Amino acid sequence: MISYAYTAGLFGIDSYEVTVECHSDVKLSVFEIVGLPDNAVKEAKERVRAAFVNSRLPFPDREIIVNLAPADMRKEGSSFDLAILVSILINTDQLENAHLANDACFIGELSLSGDIRRVNGVLCMAIAAKNAGRKKIFVPYENAQEASVVSGIEVYGVKNVLEIVDHFNGLRPLTPVTYEPNENEDSLKYPDFKDVLGQKGAKRAAEIAAAGGHNLLLIGPPGTGKSMIAKRIPSILPEMTFEESIETTKVHSISGLLPSDASLIRTRPFRSPHHTMSAPALAGGGKIPMPGEVSLANNGVLFLDELPEFNRQVTESLRQPLEDGKITITRTMGRLTYPCSFMLVCAMNPCKCGYFGHPTKECTCKPTDIKKYISKISGPLLDRIDIQIEVPSLNYKEMSQKEESESSAAIRERVNKARKIMQERFKDEKTEVGNQITCNAQMEAKHIRKYCKLSSDCSSLMEQAFNALGLSARGHDRILRLARTIADLADCKEIEPCHIAEAIQLRSLDKKYFK
Repeated sequence: MISYAYTAGLFGIDSYEVTVECHSDVKLSVFEIVGLPDNAVKEAKERVRAAFVNSRLPFPDREIIVNLAPADMRKEGSSFDLAILVSILINTDQLENAHLANDACFIGELSLSGDIRRVNGVLCMAIAAKNAGRKKIFVPYENAQEASVVSGIEVYGVKNVLEIVDHFNGLRPLTPVTYEPNENEDSLKYPDFKDVLGQKGAKRAAEIAAAGGHNLLLIGPPGTGKSMIAKRIPSILPEMTFEESIETTKVHSISGLLPSDASLIRTRPFRSPHHTMSAPALAGGGKIPMPGEVSLANNGVLFLDELPEFNRQVTESLRQPLEDGKITITRTMGRLTYPCSFMLVCAMNPCKCGYFGHPTKECTCKPTDIKKYISKISGPLLDRIDIQIEVPSLNYKEMSQKEESESSAAIRERVNKARKIMQERFKDEKTEVGNQITCNAQMEAKHIRKYCKLSSDCSSLMEQAFNALGLSARGHDRILRLARTIADLADCKEIEPCHIAEAIQLRSLDKKYFK
């Protein structure tokens, strides 16, 4: 006799349906799992057997062969346990209404006692189950709210094996879980810009960067507020769309980083890795490739503090993700592609001691040491950072001001207004790799020609800047993107010379520090 149950497997942030086939025969008592399982799946035999016994369910004294199809894809993790158990229950006629499981998907890890433990990647698997035509999905109780985000499929949260048995036997039917937004999902947990004294230029640069999704470099002496400003940028970023929330939640779900009290990430992520990290930790990798910091920062901010202290190999690995908005990790087991459309924010001192160019404090570094320190940042990476702004030291008058600075809420209101203009402009536009364009920073050459048309005065100003600053073609395009964002913040349909001039000023550090 052969019985069937359905579950889902993970491949990156994508998921695919897995058919669990159970064959039993009156032979020697054997329990085998085939279908290219990894060690965690092979160990499911003992978890399933113990769950049967401790739930006081009879385990068949016969030959049991379980096949996980498709058999040519490697099955990894413990989420197949529940489906394997259900297939055996159906095979041994322990479920009276077994036909009701034909359109259901079962996901969960079994404990030896028969309890069902939470697993990672449930959101991805729920989407796969819906796409495969399943009408119901049974998941661990702790994962139920996460799965309920997916509309069009009934979600049942299950605490133990007996609840599954009683549900299909009609004794205690389970109630579907409905999605209930958590207030914690919408609350901004980031510090406010009203705490930042002075630094009007840096705050203006942060506003422009947030509105257009532009990369930002803050450079200046120690204690001027570079990190303070960077950590407040998420508080002025525009609200996430539902599609962005789903994509970000999928990445955090498979990484096991989804908060236990949240089913959907609605606040843009902020990742701030230490400078001792490795390239695979940043880009993603491992024997089983997992998302790196660039993917965990998807639709949010990746903050690299003390940029020159990062290993050169680490910072250079950012170049392709910054251009493509996705990263492909290749291993012997296959190729996985993760989204990584993030806003890069960097902070650094101008030299090792930190006081090169300071108006009052003397720099103790040798010229060769300053050059060596600055040269740790390559030209190609620097060229990909749209805004490069100096954060000067504050004087006593600025430090002692009594007026409260502008709040993040006020800045965010302007950012949201500008971002809505961009979303309307780019609603039918996509990049060469197929990503939907949502902000000016994602424009490619064809979009720049279409949406950044210059008047004769603007063109003349751009020509002067191009020759004086020695801009590359990429640098030229990035100034136009910046000018487009500045115009959107000013609610101007056309780019004006004042917008071009401000955009040029935001890249003026090329000549002062990076000669």
